[in-house]
Amino acid sequence: MDEKAGTSGGSFLTKMKLDVENLFTRADGSYFFARWGRPIVPVVFGVDDASLAMFKGAIEAVVALAGHHMAETDPELGVNMMVFFCTDWGELEEVPNLDQLVPDLGPLVVRLKKADANQYRIFRFDDAGAIRACFIFLRMDEHMSNIGADTLALSQAVQSILLWSDMAFQAQAPLAMIKEKAVLRPEIADVIRAAYDPVMPVMAQDPSHALRLAARIQAPS
Repeated sequence: MDEKAGTSGGSFLTKMKLDVENLFTRADGSYFFARWGRPIVPVVFGVDDASLAMFKGAIEAVVALAGHHMAETDPELGVNMMVFFCTDWGELEEVPNLDQLVPDLGPLVVRLKKADANQYRIFRFDDAGAIRACFIFLRMDEHMSNIGADTLALSQAVQSILLWSDMAFQAQAPLAMIKEKAVLRPEIADVIRAAYDPVMPVMAQDPSHALRLAARIQAPS
């Protein structure tokens, strides 16, 4: 697809470029985009079987939306997307060998406690800059406990399919509620699909990348 096709004029493309750019522009002003470069192999710790099925189903749905792939095992890591549930951040230090996967785990736990955080994600990258692993930590405080398991699962799957800006969803969540059911906002779904276009790079740090993404999002008729 030509990068200027699918738009209804320069004004639309300019607006789309700015909207997309904001999703990958970090608090320090730098632009940083990355997508998965290998099939995703998830594992979830600390939930019952019903919640486990919801999480895996949500990940499968978002991966399918992206046109990406899942696998039974990662040849290098075994599993490359790990989701950890806890009720207190200190529990992470009791997980066997987690300190080998997450350097400086102790100081991280201290920071999470001090910030009273309820979620945290760590990404690892390969030599090309693509995502090779993601560690998702969720502390089930009162707020998180009031979120439905299906909503929480979809939200985490969406936030882990790309390296979004740390500011991306502060003003507006990636999900919307329709008839009491959480659904992915259409504009976010469009960005995910465009980001996984095979001709697009797996990593980008130049804001012009946002223009290429915007050009792949169909303009409204």
